[in-house]
Formats: sequence, structure tokens, C-alpha cells
Amino acid sequence: MKKELRIFFTAMMFLTRLPVPRFTDHSPDYLEKSVKYFPLIGYMVAAISGLTFLIFNKYISEDIAIAASIIAGILTTGAFHEDGFADVCDAFGGGWTKEKILMIMKDSRLGSYGVIGMLSILFCKFLLLKELPKFTPDLQAPSINIFYNYRYFLLTLLAAHAISRLMPVLVMRFYDYVTDPDSSKSKPVATRKPTVPVLLIPIITALLPFAFMSWHFLLAIVPVVYVAFSLAKYFKKWIGGYTGDCLGAIQQVSELCFYLSMIIIWRYVI
Repeated sequence: MKKELRIFFTAMMFLTRLPVPRFTDHSPDYLEKSVKYFPLIGYMVAAISGLTFLIFNKYISEDIAIAASIIAGILTTGAFHEDGFADVCDAFGGGWTKEKILMIMKDSRLGSYGVIGMLSILFCKFLLLKELPKFTPDLQAPSINIFYNYRYFLLTLLAAHAISRLMPVLVMRFYDYVTDPDSSKSKPVATRKPTVPVLLIPIITALLPFAFMSWHFLLAIVPVVYVAFSLAKYFKKWIGGYTGDCLGAIQQVSELCFYLSMIIIWRYVI
């Protein structure tokens, strides 16, 4: 049990800026095994973002609440995934060879493609999150329990952050890691592919929110998987596999794809 706690806190330290116990370190062994808790960390980020939304929505406005929830998520993770997405935009936008792409991706400076990509994904995330409360049936007859009124919205947040963090783990299982491993912060996570038994834990964890929703919402997972593996295939074509930044980009795009899929299901299926 103590070992599993250390592995969990290692995942928490790797993916977020939340405080962890002092006994948590950067042990390569624990970091390698921490991938099974990535969706669980997603729940934590979603919980912080959802609570922020509820507070600001109650006392200010819905738009401000959505913006605040996005900022809360970014502060929680330290823009870990957003930074990866921006680096991918710069690298694949400005590089035409594997060597050039990897070189740009390692550059800490942010270029035009990265800025445009970052602004675009945040803008899309805001618009998609703005649509979600409109399709929450409970708002037609709200109760005094705000968590009950927004339970579908909150469940969607939980599912989105969990599923989107599951996608990089799946990509790690089926694709190869590329770049200089000695200088990469993702080396311990990516040096060994997750085994099938290890994959079962994050898969089951990521699917838990769907137990409290209509089965129709499971359909949202299909386009997310397709988009995630399409990106992985694109990365393999150009650089022979994935990097840590590529995994961050997959997480961000998967999250947006999940929100869009949920909205479509709400509007046209349910």
C-alpha cells in the first residue's frame, strides 16, 4: 500500500504542481509505473476546475466561471500539457525534417505557431465548455443542491480529463518514443511500454464517470480514440514515434474532441 501511494504521488508530482509528501521523489522506477494513475490525476484537475466553475458561476457569471475554471486547471498542472501542445505546433509548423522538428521542439522559446496554437485551443475550450451547461437537463428545474444541478457538467469534466489522460498512455503502448532520452523529462515514463495488466487500471479508472450517465455518452470515446491515434500516426510519419510534447498535444486535442462529442450526443442522440 505504501509503495502504491508513492507511485500515485509520483504521478501527481509529474503531472501537476500540487504539493506532495516529502517522501515523494523522482524515482525512475516509480515514475515508470505512475502511468496507471494518470486518469486519476485527471479527476483531481477536473475537481479543482469544476469547483472553481461552481463558485464563480454562483457569485459572478457563467462566462467568468468558465474562464476561471480553465485558468484553475492550467495553474494546477503548470500548463504541462498546454506547453507540449504549443511546442508541437511550433515544431511541426516550422520543421520539415525529423532533425529540424526535434530541434524546434526542444527549444524553450515560443514561436508564432505555438502562440497561435495555444490561443486557438484555449478559445475552443472556452466555447465548448460554454455549451456544456446549456445541455444539462437539471438546469430546467434546479434544486438547492448546486452539485446535483450541474452533475452532468461535472461528470463530463471528470470524464474529459480522465479519458484525455488515458490516450497518451495508450499511445505509449503502441508507438515508440523518440528524441534524446538522456535530456528528456519523460524518459522514465516512456522507456518501457505499459503492459496490458497495467493498462487495465487507467482504462477502468477513466470509464468510471460513465457509470453515472446514459450509455449513449460512451460513444464520445470513439472519436477521441480515433483522433488520438491519428495524431500518433502523424507523429510517427514525421519523426518515427512520439515525444513528451506529442503526448501533451494528444491530451489537449483529446480533451477538446471529447467535449465536442458530448455536445453532439446531447444535441442529436439523447
